[in-house]
This record gives sequence, structure tokens and C-alpha cells, in this order.
Amino acid sequence: MRLLAALVRQTVGCGILSPSIEIKMAETKQQHTHDSLPGGSTVVREPGIPRITDKSWFLAILLVTFVAYIPALRGGFVFDDDVLITDNGLIHASNGLHRIWFTAEAQDYYPLTESLWWLEWRAWGRHAAGYHVVNVLLHAANAVLVWLVLQRLKVRGAWLAGLVFAIHPVNAATVAWISEQKNTLSMLFYLVAILLYLRFDEERRWGWYGVSLAAFLLALLSKTAVVMLPVVLLGCVWWMRGRVTGKDLLRSVPFFALSLVLGLVTMWYQYHLARGEPVDGTNGFAFRMAGAGRAPWFFLGKALWPVNLMAIYPKWQIDVSRWSSYLPGAALIACFLVFWWKRRTWGRPLLFGLGYFVVMLFPVLGLLKQGPYRLTSIADHWDHWQYYSIVGVVALVVAAVESGRRADQPARFVRAVAGLAVLLMLAAATWTRAGVYATAETLWRDTLARNSNAWLAHANLGVALAQTGRTGEAIAHYEQALQIKPDYAEAHNNLGAALARTGHIEEAIARFELALRLKPDYAEAHHNLGIALAQVGRMPEAMAQFEQALRLKPDYAEAHYDLGIRLGEAGRIPEAIEHLEQAVRINPDYAEAHYNLGIALARTGHIEEAITHYELALRFKPDYAEADSNLGVVLAQTGKIEEAIAHFEQALRLKPDYAEAHYNLGIALEQAGKTREAIGHYQQALRINPDFTQAQIALARLQPRQ
Repeated sequence: MRLLAALVRQTVGCGILSPSIEIKMAETKQQHTHDSLPGGSTVVREPGIPRITDKSWFLAILLVTFVAYIPALRGGFVFDDDVLITDNGLIHASNGLHRIWFTAEAQDYYPLTESLWWLEWRAWGRHAAGYHVVNVLLHAANAVLVWLVLQRLKVRGAWLAGLVFAIHPVNAATVAWISEQKNTLSMLFYLVAILLYLRFDEERRWGWYGVSLAAFLLALLSKTAVVMLPVVLLGCVWWMRGRVTGKDLLRSVPFFALSLVLGLVTMWYQYHLARGEPVDGTNGFAFRMAGAGRAPWFFLGKALWPVNLMAIYPKWQIDVSRWSSYLPGAALIACFLVFWWKRRTWGRPLLFGLGYFVVMLFPVLGLLKQGPYRLTSIADHWDHWQYYSIVGVVALVVAAVESGRRADQPARFVRAVAGLAVLLMLAAATWTRAGVYATAETLWRDTLARNSNAWLAHANLGVALAQTGRTGEAIAHYEQALQIKPDYAEAHNNLGAALARTGHIEEAIARFELALRLKPDYAEAHHNLGIALAQVGRMPEAMAQFEQALRLKPDYAEAHYDLGIRLGEAGRIPEAIEHLEQAVRINPDYAEAHYNLGIALARTGHIEEAITHYELALRFKPDYAEADSNLGVVLAQTGKIEEAIAHFEQALRLKPDYAEAHYNLGIALEQAGKTREAIGHYQQALRINPDFTQAQIALARLQPRQ
């Protein structure tokens, strides 16, 4: 924040106010600053008007942003937050930073964002509030930077535009969704790169150029959606000076080179993620062209009238055989041709503002095949896609409103009241929208209330319901998802898992096998099929499925765990230990893996190591009664009877009907000479489990003595 405050002081201190439509005005230094008005006229204003303390503007944006996003701060993890953060082995691993930067294990190459998550995981763990605070803070910083960039571009109402960006409800899809820190972090460096490049363009100090290029690299390493920045920089140069020279093009070459290299890396990752599957294969180039022409109008509508927002919008029905399908794209091109024709008058701000809007949307228009389109087509738009581009629309609208400030006093009062009302409505809408992202269930129920055919929402709501134990409801939503999209392998897999939990093992096996026919390299389905096969006693087939899952996904901690358990049951203890060790290496806080590794180590005589893993299991899962009981057993074996007794008693506080813990406590009490108490616990064990043979023998041995 100190860096941001310094940028505030430097930028605002320059006395830059609003852009001049007349090109020559941007090239001369005069006593007065000329502001642009619609139609090409100008108004002369004193440079110092208005001027409120920079710190006041800065704090106002921060405060308003945090107030608008209070519901998000109380939210949890949604959608892919588990895959990318809470269940991501790369984020949990001690060597995760190396693997994030120098291997292809991640789903996308966003190493700077994932490095931030790696640090946050160590700070917050599974507590979502910390991640939300960081994301809201990044968004507030971005709003301040929007103000500073627009002010250096001499755009009228720059501070107000930054405030509107901060509380625009469309941005809630980015700010309230933890894994979209990709957007907020990359936007931070993206805006810094623009700000510093403009400083370079004004002062011709190459240090600013170098730092701007470095900031752009950091933005690309956070998320490559900012690849269009070189075009944006050229547009900014044109806006400030009215022309782009050969030197400007030459200076943009390193920026284009970074965009090309990181863009190709991202495309490789997207194809690698798809593993050669057709991406949105039912939609050919003509469909993508028609959709790309329609998408900017769709996003523009949501930016100007942000109502009926949803996570997944209804899919467009585009008939590529009809010429009318291409009208939106043709109209867009026609508009820009008119703006260019009128670029010296009223077309200039429209060309710059809307041109920026469309340029920054280009990566998500669907012209290029990308991995995400395996789940949604280009017609299933998401609000967070316009986080970068919406700045152009906001700045254009605010500048147009601000251009009428010369009206008489009553009109200015009405405008001020109307403006305040709009800001309050935007903040209220953002508050409401942020609350929708509070939980996975609220998010997907809201989506289905607005778009009942969103098969992905049905499937994800099923996952959320299953996680809270409402398996029957989950099954209903999985089935609805499959009615809409029968070839959705993930829904077949999740339906199989739900059926297995309700005891319908054979039906579950059929679902897992169907998921694998649709997606043969689906590691999770192989793993789940292995669990189901083990439940019906088909152990060799089950182990083969676990091994296949690990061939496809070597860092799959759960598959290592389940294979280790089955190997242990088969008496192959050394192999079991190897896989359980892999599970805790990949996921160090995997309590169940630590517990079972402790059992395996104790069976091979490695008592001290077993104690260590039982203690780790209890550190990550303090209410783990079985771990307390087994830790008591190995402590008793090392002669630490009193410590053992304490752990048995803790196990029974957690689980009073735990027959084995009563029996083990009885043994420990007997060794401590407390025969009467030992008899009481043997009796308790037999009341819970009358067939407990060891307790019967112990009680028969002690009662005659008593």
C-alpha cells in the first residue's frame, strides 16, 4: 500500500486533469488545462480545481470498496476454489513453489498467482476469510490505480470512474470468488505497467520503461488475459498525442514479445489440459465468429445495465446459416468505422473508450479454442471475463456525465443527487451479488433460479449438497445435469459417488465405467471405480484402477492413500508404507493418511515414527478418537503408561462408545496397578460389543482375583 500511496502522490501531483479533444492541446504546456466536451468544444479550467487531499480520495475508495464487499468477507470457498487451492497438492507441498514455476503440473501457467496462494495457504489454511480480505484489498488497490491511470490520461472524472469500478456489481464475480485472485492480481500489475509507461512517455526516462515492462511480465505471470496490453499502450499514446509514430511501434515490440511467449505457453497448457479432446468441438469457426460479434454487445449491456446478473448465462442459439447471425459483428465494425471517421471530434472518446473495451475482451470472445470451452461454449458467458475491459465503459460514461458540469446551480444539484443515487444502487447491487457468492449452494441456486438449463450449475449444486450430507438432493441435480448434457463425464462420476454412499454399489460402478468411456483419462473416476470394486471384493481390479489413476495423476494423494490401505490389507506392508508416505508428502495435512501410516509403521516395529504420525494426525484433526487410541497403544509399548492413559481417556471423551478404547484403557490401567478401574472399562467394552473376545478374556482373568 505504501507503493500505491507513492503513486498517488506522484501522479496527482502532476496537476493532470482531463483530456483535450484538440490534438495539439495535449502536446503543449499552458497555464490552463482544457477539458473535452461532447461535440469537440472545450472549456478552460484552472489546474487546481477540484483538489481535495489525495489521501482523502485514496481512503474513500478503500473504505467504500470494503463496505460494499462485507458479504464476501463472510463467504466461503466456491466452484473451483477447492481444485485450485484447498485440495491442490502443489499449494500444500513444501516444494510447491519450485513445482509451480518449473514444472507443468499446474492446470494453467499462472505461477505468480499460485505462489500467492502457496503463501496464503500457510497463513490461512482452510479459513476462507483471509483469502477474501486479500482479494478485496487487491480490488480496492486496482480501483485506486484506475483513478490514477485515467487521471494521467487526462480523462475527466477519473476519481469517480475509479469509485464506480470499485463498486460495479459485475466485478463481484471476480472479487467474491477466491480463485479469481488471478484477475485482481494480474490487473494490479497491468495497471501499474500502464501508469509507468505513461510516465515514461511523458518524461522519456528509460527507467520507467524498464519497470513498466517488468510489471507487465508480472501481470502475465499472474494471468495471461492481459496479453492485449501492448495494443492498449499504443491506444493510450494515440489518445495523448493524436498519432502513433514508428518509435512508438518499436518501443512496443518487447511488450508484444512477452505477450506472444506467455500467450503460447497458456495455449499449450489449455490444450494439454484438454489432453487432445476437441475443445467446444460442436461449434465451428462460423459459430465462433458470430458469437464473437455478439459478445461485446452482451458485455456492454451488462456494464451499462447490471441487472439479472448470474454465474452462467443462458446459451445463445446461433444459426450460422442465417445472415442475421452476423449482424452484431457487422454493426460493431460499422460503429468503429464511424468513430474513426469522426476521430477528430465526437468520435475520439468513443473510439478510445469502446476500442479499449473490445480489445481487452478479445481473449475471451471465443475466436481461439481454449480449455475452459470444454465446460462452457463461447455463448455461456461469465461476468468475471470483463473485469479488465469494463474500465473503458465506466470511464466513458463518467466522463460524459462530468462534461455537463457548467449547468446552472439547480441542474448541478439534480445531477449530484442522481449521481449519488446511482452510486448507492451500484453499491447495494454489489453487496447483494457478493452475498450470492457466500457459499457454493447459494451461488448455484441463484444461477438455477435465473437459468434452469445451466447443466454445470446443476452438477455443482449436486457437489455442494453431497458435501453437506444431502445425498438424495445431490443425486436429483446430477440426474438433471445429465438430462441436459448426457456426455458430461464429471456428472456421471459424481452421481456414481453419491450412489455408492447410498449403498447402490453396482449402479455406482456402472456410472464410473460410463464416465471412463466418455473420458478415458479421468483419474478421479478410476479412483472412485477402484473404491467401489474394493467394496464388492474385486480387489485385484480395484488395485488396477488405483494404479491407473496414479499413472494419469502421479500427485493424486487420495489414490496413493486408498492403494496404500488395500496393500496393507493384503499384507504388503512395505508397499503400503511407500504409498501412504507419498500421500502425506503430497498433502501434509492429510490426517487419515498420517493415521494409517502410523498403523503400518507400528506393525513393522518403527514405533517412534508411528508416534510422530499419530501426533500429526491429531494436529490436523484434533477430534480423531482412533488416532488418540492408537497413539495410546504405542506409548504404552514404550513404557509411557500415564501418557497412554491420557490419550485413551481423550479418545473416550470424543467417542464414549468406543469399545476398543475402553479395552486399551483397561490394559493400561491394569499395568498401572489400578485393577478395579481396569475391570470397569473391560465391562464397558463388553456392554458396547458383547462379542469382544479380548475383553472377555481380560475380565475373566481379573474378576476372580478381585
